[in-house]
Amino acid sequence: MSTAVETAAPVSLTEGAKKEVKKLMSQQELGSEFGLRLGVEGGGCSGMSYVLGFDQIKEGDSEYEIEGIRVFMNKAHGLYLVGMQVDYQQGLNARGFIFNNPNAEKTCGCGTSFSV
Repeated sequence: MSTAVETAAPVSLTEGAKKEVKKLMSQQELGSEFGLRLGVEGGGCSGMSYVLGFDQIKEGDSEYEIEGIRVFMNKAHGLYLVGMQVDYQQGLNARGFIFNNPNAEKTCGCGTSFSV
């Protein structure tokens, strides 16, 4: 298991996303061994779905630090996520985390499923 923190994260978090992640981590009283997991999994209406949640580092992960937030990502998922921006919105039309992925060739209406 790697414990070295990579220098440049392949994904970015907007100010709104960073604020919401920090708030959720504080509310859930997660220990320092937890971080934000970003990834992909098969499924969803467009073929692949995003993974976003709190987890501990696992074998095969890369670890990044984005303004005090530990971010874990399986090395194999980088191909699908490089350049992606995660946002958080609280508007009337959209509420929650939004994935802006330049690698997605098509997405579904829910915004959490994509194909490459």
